[in-house]
Amino acid sequence: MQYLPNTFFVIALISGLSFFVMNIRKIFRNINLGKSIDRTDNKSERWKNMIKIALGQSKMVRRPFSGFLHIVVYLGFVIINIEVLEIIIDGILGTHRIFQGFIGAGFYAFLIGTFEILAAFVFIAVILFWTRRNIANIKRFLSSEMKGWPKMDGNIILYFEMVLMTLFLVMNATDTPFQNAGIGNPVSQFIAPLFDGFSLEALHVVERTAWWLHILGILVFLNYLFYSKHLHILLAFPNTFFANLNVKGQFNNLESVTKEVKLMMDPDADPYAAPLEGEEEEVPEKFGASDVLDLNKMQLLNAYTCTECGRCTSACPANLTGKKLSPRKIMMDTRDRLEEVGRNIDTNGGVFKDDGKQLLNDYISPEELWACTSCNACVEECPINIDPLSIIIDMRRYLVMEESAAPQELNAMMSNIENNGAPWQYNQQDRLNWVNEE
Repeated sequence: MQYLPNTFFVIALISGLSFFVMNIRKIFRNINLGKSIDRTDNKSERWKNMIKIALGQSKMVRRPFSGFLHIVVYLGFVIINIEVLEIIIDGILGTHRIFQGFIGAGFYAFLIGTFEILAAFVFIAVILFWTRRNIANIKRFLSSEMKGWPKMDGNIILYFEMVLMTLFLVMNATDTPFQNAGIGNPVSQFIAPLFDGFSLEALHVVERTAWWLHILGILVFLNYLFYSKHLHILLAFPNTFFANLNVKGQFNNLESVTKEVKLMMDPDADPYAAPLEGEEEEVPEKFGASDVLDLNKMQLLNAYTCTECGRCTSACPANLTGKKLSPRKIMMDTRDRLEEVGRNIDTNGGVFKDDGKQLLNDYISPEELWACTSCNACVEECPINIDPLSIIIDMRRYLVMEESAAPQELNAMMSNIENNGAPWQYNQQDRLNWVNEE
């Protein structure tokens, strides 16, 4: 019977980690449904980006108040979770505060004391985050896409964090030998008096209960990430590493279209010549993108990484002037559609069966796409280098090149360029008439 708690702990740990790995594999399976794109160039710059933006939180502090709160929670969770390693070892071996014997009582007390202070700061920061989301009426948290589950998800994360920090402090406050030592307990010493009327046996039960709930809560939280916007905790690092390094505003060209233009501009080229032997002409399935399977892997990674903070939307000039476009919604819709495609594949034995739906129209309307001014404000503002504009541009390419569904003004301009060599509707012979005007 003495090994029963250890056995239960190992079963819970293996089950939690296995379920987490299974879900992570689904995420990467879904991301790999996208088209290949080479983002392996300039590795030194990519490492620098990842360290500076994902690890160093450099873009978060552009909005100092929320940025500071985020850094507190981020550092708190990263550092406090060092203590989780001790809990895991204790749970497997049946020991209690095993690190204390390895690193010495003094240094151990310093570590736990630091963890307690960080836990208190995290708790306060989370309360402020909750207040901003639910009471302060901040515009970017009140958008239509933030109703229902997205709002609830954000609050669930905050409740998780508050409960985990509370359990950690209660665990320390009811650990009688730890409190009697009088070191390493700068916060829990003020919680301990709440349990003054408890017997030693009752204190032990409370301490063990808090210990178990803390570690099981962490395993639940870990697996909740799969269903939550909080995947950015893990995906922000690859997302910033593989981010587009080109200057903002530089659009990529479709290779097939580029070849056609070069052929048209080459006076020595024979447009009717057959391809050389071994050089089969590649004809793209589709110009642009109408569904998630037409997007590239990095765009799908962007969708999973989005934390729904709304900084992109709050900086979008189209959104600020009342247009329907919300860059955050573009990313949320892309992720929702990708999840739907993933469930389709799971249901049909690993094969996607056409469900009669697509990202365009069923999730994102042409009105949203054409509202974009392609100013890159959303890309510049995103704390983890997500690029909603690339998805918007690819979907607009589909509308123009596959459906000829550009707005009337744009169609007229393109027709004029094709026929008159200028955006305006007049004969090419009249192009220089302005020279003679007084």
